[in-house]
Amino acid sequence: MKIKIKKLHNDAVIPQYAKPGDAGMDLTAVDVSADLGYLTYKTGIAIQIPEGHVGLLFPRSSIYKTGQTLSNCVGVIDSGYRGEIMMKFTPSPYSNDYQIGDRIGQIMILPYPQIKFEEVESLDESDRGEGGYGSTGK
Repeated sequence: MKIKIKKLHNDAVIPQYAKPGDAGMDLTAVDVSADLGYLTYKTGIAIQIPEGHVGLLFPRSSIYKTGQTLSNCVGVIDSGYRGEIMMKFTPSPYSNDYQIGDRIGQIMILPYPQIKFEEVESLDESDRGEGGYGSTGK
């Protein structure tokens, strides 16, 4: 699948897979700003996600080294968005912040079904039933 991408910054890095078989493509920071206790990292890129697809932003597994957390846990980029891809992190008092040029996250672009809900009086039975939090483990 080919997706249109636009560089908004001279130092922007086109996302790519680090290794064969990787699910996410790395995103690289080109700028950072601090606002209201958050660190917003800009990637310097905008993409045109095809209709029927979504871009999902995840932190890299190496985030544990920074002490930061991705503020919205998973970022969702809808197909109509054409702005810069950014990631907002909550720093910790012990954080080792990302630097310009660091890989700050990953993007996955996935298809999704169009859902229409049908209101009903009852649902089909299942083995799990109404078992919720922790109901399948000991």
